[in-house]
Amino acid sequence: MEKALSKIFDSAKDALNGLLKDDMTIMAGGFGLCGIPENCIEAIRDSGVKGLTVISNNCGVDDFGLGIMLQTRQIKKMISSYVGENKIFEKQYLDGDLELELNPQGTLAERIRAGGAGIPAFYTKTGVGTVVADGKEERIFGGEEYIMEHSLFADVAVVKAQKADTAGNLIFNKTARNFNPIMATAAKVTIAEVEEIVAAGEIDPDSVHTPGIFVQKVFKASNLEKRIEQRTVRSAA
Repeated sequence: MEKALSKIFDSAKDALNGLLKDDMTIMAGGFGLCGIPENCIEAIRDSGVKGLTVISNNCGVDDFGLGIMLQTRQIKKMISSYVGENKIFEKQYLDGDLELELNPQGTLAERIRAGGAGIPAFYTKTGVGTVVADGKEERIFGGEEYIMEHSLFADVAVVKAQKADTAGNLIFNKTARNFNPIMATAAKVTIAEVEEIVAAGEIDPDSVHTPGIFVQKVFKASNLEKRIEQRTVRSAA
């Protein structure tokens, strides 16, 4: 197969080539530091692109994950559900240098899923009567109050998977699946960094978590740290 027709690339830099531009919107998979696309985040940081809107459950920690892009002030706005592990985030937000759109976690997931499904908006009871509802359309269904949430769609999604085949079908490892599969459906271009690449047909179709139709580029990740966000241990008995 010719390189131009292949989904397989040599590195994050190679896969992202020609896609990055200032003021774009990027989705980044992961939950805490679990299942984050480490190589892609570093390559985006190294590109120097700025003014980014980043959609991710959280923003990493000060020196790892998306937090490294706060160090370089490349992120203009975060759309997240949790931001409590990052002192740089806190300072930039309180100083007015970083915009934040905070979402209930289930609402964030559904906004992304809806974007991938081509649904422009939906109604939910989550957030009714709270600041989450401020400025949003409200309607009554069955005597209950709901608020309208708009879907999310990105220019590029970067996700992390355990295994891919050359057709772009993906398998995620346990809880590292988290936001990755829905984000893969909700962008113009999806890039998957993976730990193993096999030939098309080697993955049992019943085991595929994300079909290759949603994935445009794949590369094998290198030097993965897989840092644990909060490590708690106890002495052996």
